[in-house]
Amino acid sequence: MALGASALASAEDLHQFQITVADHARIIQSNGIPDHETGTFPNPRNPNQILPQRHEYRVPIKPEAAAAPTPLRRAAFGVALNGVPFDPGTAEFWNGDRNWNYEAATGSLDLGLDSSHAHVQPDGSYHYHAMPTGHIAKLGGDGQKPLLIGWAADGFPIYSAFGFSDPRDPNSPLKKLRSSYALKKGQREGGPGGSPDGTFTADFEFVHGSGDLDECNGRYETTPEFPNGTYAYHLTEEFPFIPRMWRGTPDPSFEKKGPPPGAPGRFPRPPHPTTRFRPPVPEPRPR
Repeated sequence: MALGASALASAEDLHQFQITVADHARIIQSNGIPDHETGTFPNPRNPNQILPQRHEYRVPIKPEAAAAPTPLRRAAFGVALNGVPFDPGTAEFWNGDRNWNYEAATGSLDLGLDSSHAHVQPDGSYHYHAMPTGHIAKLGGDGQKPLLIGWAADGFPIYSAFGFSDPRDPNSPLKKLRSSYALKKGQREGGPGGSPDGTFTADFEFVHGSGDLDECNGRYETTPEFPNGTYAYHLTEEFPFIPRMWRGTPDPSFEKKGPPPGAPGRFPRPPHPTTRFRPPVPEPRPR
């Protein structure tokens, strides 16, 4: 059943989700329909209609950190507590060059995101690219405690941006956590040229100690669900929005089974690069 503009009010009624525990894993099943109102799909920048899915993800109950972080490739990072995937990457590239992947949540390229920072893949799968505001509202709102909003593919919990100012002290004041990523300085090397402005994933770099979180956008901390402490990821209002690396080992159930990134018919083709993305000319021009 398609979920079009005429069915938005019934999104909550169509929502199906359950978590069971078996074989030392949380088994998360859903039809991918969110528990909150969505934007209108299709829309001018996203031609896809929301369709029920058959999501089934497995996350370990007792996750373990790996020797080194695992980069996010061809997989959803995790799943929200309503069964909707967290999938921050895009299949849009500058001139088809995979070194220059467009970012969905920075606003540089309009990919038809709704107010919950989500849109729809060609198979009808609704997915989040940044903070799932509608889902957070359903959970009671943000800023009152570290809010558990989902599970990562490696089994560690995912929280919204708020955490205790002292990660080891649950009585310390709550604060909005900041990522440790920043725009690179200087000029882009190759590709579209110009100054890094957040249009592309490659515009950002990790700056150790500049924020509250590590390169996986997480930290070891105490939370209401884990009073003895755990490693936990946080979504942030700035890049990377949703983490782009796992601290542990992701379960294969999060791997994407559809066509490879960049396959025809995914989203409207990004506009041909303009002067904004070309290498700088000898005389600087006003921005």
